[in-house]
Amino acid sequence: MSSVERAKATQLANIQKKTGKSMEELTELIQSSGLSKHGEIRSMLMEKLGLGYGDASMLVQHVLKTDVQLVVNEKGLTTDEVLDAIYSGPKSNLRPIHDKIMDSINQFGEFEIAPKKGYISLRRKRQFATLGPATNTRFELGINAKSLEADERLLEQPAGSICNYKVRLTEVRQVDQQVISWIRKAYEAAG
Repeated sequence: MSSVERAKATQLANIQKKTGKSMEELTELIQSSGLSKHGEIRSMLMEKLGLGYGDASMLVQHVLKTDVQLVVNEKGLTTDEVLDAIYSGPKSNLRPIHDKIMDSINQFGEFEIAPKKGYISLRRKRQFATLGPATNTRFELGINAKSLEADERLLEQPAGSICNYKVRLTEVRQVDQQVISWIRKAYEAAG
């Protein structure tokens, strides 16, 4: 079992402890809710069970079997094939931003890449960054780090969000040493 799979199993066990409900009870709650969209079910779980965004989202993916990592593993896709799909069509112009960021991160040391539906998650013991197109013209970098120094490009996210901060990028030249230093801080803290 990979460290990502172990982390998911631990997260699901912790969700059961937090809610006091078994996986069967949680599955029944979701299936009997009458809801079908991921976001609606996630919101319901957050409201009814007091789960955070990440836990609620993980539970929805598990129950509905929409975890893209499982699909990727079953189809035997490579990371490059997943990235080619994410950066296809009008989003292809954002791939150089992704590549420049990854070139820097690859110099930090070991980490895992977990492909998601429209982005990738980067993990050590826990997630430290997300990378992917937000729109056809804007790339979004999510950073999980505490107390980064204020900067107009660094957008603090509400508690319970997937990442503590987001940085919106539209050009490769915006990937400067400051952006890389924020990612490095998150990388080091995730280790």
